Amino acid sequence: MPAAPGRASLALISHPDCLRHDNGPGHPESPARLAAVRARLDADLVAHGRASWLEAPEAGVEALSLVHAPDYLERLERVAAAGGGHLDPDTSLGPGSLRAARLAVGAALLAVERALAGEGPSFCAIRPPGHHATPTRAMGFCLYSTAAIAAMAALRRGAPRVLVVDWDVHHGNGTADAVRREPDVRYVSLHQWPYYPGSGLADDVGCGNLFHVPRPPGLPPERYVRDLLEAVDRAVDGFAPALLIHSAGFDALRGDPLGGFTLEPEHYEQITQEIASRAGHPPALAVLEGGYDPPRLAEAAARHAAALAP
Repeated sequence: MPAAPGRASLALISHPDCLRHDNGPGHPESPARLAAVRARLDADLVAHGRASWLEAPEAGVEALSLVHAPDYLERLERVAAAGGGHLDPDTSLGPGSLRAARLAVGAALLAVERALAGEGPSFCAIRPPGHHATPTRAMGFCLYSTAAIAAMAALRRGAPRVLVVDWDVHHGNGTADAVRREPDVRYVSLHQWPYYPGSGLADDVGCGNLFHVPRPPGLPPERYVRDLLEAVDRAVDGFAPALLIHSAGFDALRGDPLGGFTLEPEHYEQITQEIASRAGHPPALAVLEGGYDPPRLAEAAARHAAALAP
């Protein structure tokens, strides 16, 4: 994928090798998801000069270690060297998986660099997703905790405060666990409950930095939007973020096979704009998480990415 710097302020960061992570036939987290997103971004944004592609670099051990324990990283290497295998019932490691996951993290790190340098927002069109990976465990299709690593890297680069907003239909337990003792990172999550992974209750507040919004399936979409934005208001009260990270899962769309929420693609445009406004329009980036109806995922992701642009 050729880089096209300077063409537009919105960067779309990806790498062809993110398609090489293969969970096996019939698995919902398939390469078709990312292929659909990239094609839609090309048609809706790149073709009209509103965004340009950048190629993701591969994250190294130092960056991964900002969140993950050494023995966990070593375990992934051992499983990969042995030819791969299942890490939990729905998370697997194949020949291209570790490189794909490191490229996903590398995309987020490049997006952090761009944002903090004033170079504009980025949408990271990546896979596998990351928000279920804890510091010590792969789970929920996720190998590395991409959004959490990006947040910790931003602090290392001098950002005084980071806001992570996660609107995947599943609670980002890995992100929450990675940042729950870090007062300079605030994490907001709207998610279906009770549902996988069974965490994210409202009374789990971390060190006062976790803002969990568990909601049942089947509510009107306006209720989910309202409750998420109210949580963002609470999170930014007395906390002006220097960086906003969207943990951008699109499985809260109506009809997604792995969720029961009722959002439509236009709601993601609204959410993106409203969060930016309420947070004071800090530099922003997004990392792709879930979404398992490829055409609907692609439409919603394009609406969200367009709304990121200044």
